[in-house]
Amino acid sequence: MASDTVAIPEEHGLETHGIERVSPTTRTHVRIFDNFTMWLSANLVLSTVALGALASVLGLGFWDGFIAIILFNALGVLPVAFFSTLGPKLGLRQMTISRFSFGWVGGIIMAVFNVGACIGWSTVNVIIGGQLVNALSNGAIPGWAGVLIIAVLTTLVSIYGYRYVHRYERYAWIPLAIIFVIMFVVSVQRFNLTPSNTTLTLTGLVSFITFGGAVYGFATGWSSYAADYNVNQPENTPSSRVFWLTFLGIFIPCVLLETLGLLFTTNAPWGKVYAADGGGALMSAVVQPLGGFGTLILVLLALSVIANNIPNDYSLGLSVQVFGKTFQRVPRWVWTLIGAVIYVAIAIPNSANFARTLEGFLLLIAYWLGPWAIILILEHFVFRHGHYNVDDWNTPGRLPIGWAAIVSMAIGLVGVVLGAAQVKFVGPIAQALGGPFGMDVGFELGVIFAAVAYLILRRIEINSSPRGEVGVGGK
Repeated sequence: MASDTVAIPEEHGLETHGIERVSPTTRTHVRIFDNFTMWLSANLVLSTVALGALASVLGLGFWDGFIAIILFNALGVLPVAFFSTLGPKLGLRQMTISRFSFGWVGGIIMAVFNVGACIGWSTVNVIIGGQLVNALSNGAIPGWAGVLIIAVLTTLVSIYGYRYVHRYERYAWIPLAIIFVIMFVVSVQRFNLTPSNTTLTLTGLVSFITFGGAVYGFATGWSSYAADYNVNQPENTPSSRVFWLTFLGIFIPCVLLETLGLLFTTNAPWGKVYAADGGGALMSAVVQPLGGFGTLILVLLALSVIANNIPNDYSLGLSVQVFGKTFQRVPRWVWTLIGAVIYVAIAIPNSANFARTLEGFLLLIAYWLGPWAIILILEHFVFRHGHYNVDDWNTPGRLPIGWAAIVSMAIGLVGVVLGAAQVKFVGPIAQALGGPFGMDVGFELGVIFAAVAYLILRRIEINSSPRGEVGVGGK
């Protein structure tokens, strides 16, 4: 076995290796159900509720918002579930697998994108947690202090690595599931399921697609981390079980909690609270009738953000190591710690106008992940037929040059620009479909443009360069 193939050792409890391939003979993680609980805990959190509440800000009623939640979650979770099957199969981390499509340089570019996503997700999550801590203390603890508290607690788990991430996520969902059931029961009489009066209008369609894009972005946002959390499972772990456990582990909590957030904002006063002060204030309003017990619920909700943020922090360190062998020599936990400092510095001054920040960020995540994911999927099914020379993962000369993937990614982003509808920019196709405010079809066009380009360009790359053929069609 190549020298770059290792077990996952620890030193003083800290995981000391990062993106190195895990040897099939040393894998000890046999709890296949962890593929479910890992993602269940990561999504059964306050951030998911806040996303569902966004539908009201966009003017959607309950039923059109609920349909968007079901449809776009199903689409968004599919690539995550598929990429999760590659963890046991290859023993490689998710962004390292990108090298088999994008090559060495392209893999670095995609890792830079993913580091930005990890920092962005972490920023969004600690802002929500900070808001809740502020509401919980009746303003006595400022939002910046809440951000700092959540970030420190998250980092304490994520720097220790794979084993401790799973230990935490294995049980973190249990108290939160109980809390959300209690919140539903005490608030159900205040829900108003009146249909939106914009459902059959252009405005309603624009809102539906825009909200759907945010839902899709939240779900598919895990795809660039997917294989990171089961690389230590046996190579013969059934792919079908990994796929469905991962799919359900994300789909179930996302649908349930986004629907709960949507239900909360069907109550007009609560909807105004969310629009004005964000998810933390909304949760505080919901549990206010519970008195002291409601305060305890808010404490646990604030801590729930940790389960969502741990994968962002852990995978950030792994993605930085993909930048090159110099970065790989620095322990993963060091990069995780540096990333925590960066996102705290970003979160503290950006807590205001959170609803718009959440909408814009989730759509931006969907934009780049769509083209990236379809390129990896086409590489796997069309060109490699599931076979990889796994020992070549860290040898630039044995990887594809990657120009086909890089160019296809760029073409996909052109589609994104044409179809994007953001506060400061509306693409021409988006504007043609949705008027001056635009209908956001950026992620759809991004996927289509990248897919067509890659099907053509990858074949040219394979036929024109010996390196383009490395690992394709055989193991």
